[in-house]
Amino acid sequence: VQLVESGGGLVQPGGSLRLSCAASGFTFSNYVMSWYRQSPGKERELVASITSAGGSTNYADSVKGRFTISRDNAKSTVYLQMSSLKPEDTAVYYCNVQWDTAWGTRRYWGQGTQVTVSS
Repeated sequence: VQLVESGGGLVQPGGSLRLSCAASGFTFSNYVMSWYRQSPGKERELVASITSAGGSTNYADSVKGRFTISRDNAKSTVYLQMSSLKPEDTAVYYCNVQWDTAWGTRRYWGQGTQVTVSS
């Protein structure tokens, strides 16, 4: 399994960014995909998730109405469109896929992409 995030960077408050996560090594269209983020000194938190066919999404309260998760199963890629960015959105953003096995839940993460919101 490989997850490769891209699209992070420095943006001013109120600006927008689109993150991408290219997946390989598993049948992408079969699994829920998620974005998490982690700021220094804080635990990693779920930002958004999307079901396998893209029919249902879920967002953290802190990003509802500002972020949109989507996916392209033909490209094995999941996106996170971020708008009206705030300084508190500054974090490393990680792509995630996980599934249950007989030995427990296997979780896979990308390397992360840094998003910094600052003037």
